[in-house]
Amino acid sequence: MSRGAQQSTRQAVDRQLGLQNQLIQQANTQGLADRQLMMPDIQDLLTSQGYSPEEQSAITQQGMGSARTVFDALGESAANRVARTNNSAGYGALTSELGREEAQNLAQQARQNQIAFANEKQRRRLAGLQAIGQTYGIDTNLLGRAMGVPASLLEARARASGGNNSFLGGLLGGVGAGLGSFFG
Repeated sequence: MSRGAQQSTRQAVDRQLGLQNQLIQQANTQGLADRQLMMPDIQDLLTSQGYSPEEQSAITQQGMGSARTVFDALGESAANRVARTNNSAGYGALTSELGREEAQNLAQQARQNQIAFANEKQRRRLAGLQAIGQTYGIDTNLLGRAMGVPASLLEARARASGGNNSFLGGLLGGVGAGLGSFFG
């Protein structure tokens, strides 16, 4: 390769590296701005206690109300039968059984609510962690791909330097080869 061609190749590679570095800097600046906008929301997710006390109360009331409705209807049906037949035999045992089943059902509903509350707390924390991973993962991925291009350009730059600047050529060639094998 002639000296003029080597010089032209070095200048073209240097321009490309400069442009690539400028694009990386712009992407980093935009990524930083995006993260600053998103971090308060992500922080809220990470420190979330799950449902608010008001939401928990509403969920509990709705679940317990639904569980009670069935047993209230069964109890009313038994009372209507006693009134209709004028025979109270077995009514006390039936209401006792209904009371036990209702208590078991309400306990199960309360347990399910507590599990749902804990799951919501974990779900929100995981969403925050995923948001952080995506926020930084996208930038890391972008940087990794972007560095793959300069690595090949660095190798071309080192080859174009020939033997004119052996220290710089060796350094750039070594860095380019290392990055090329790492990202390639």
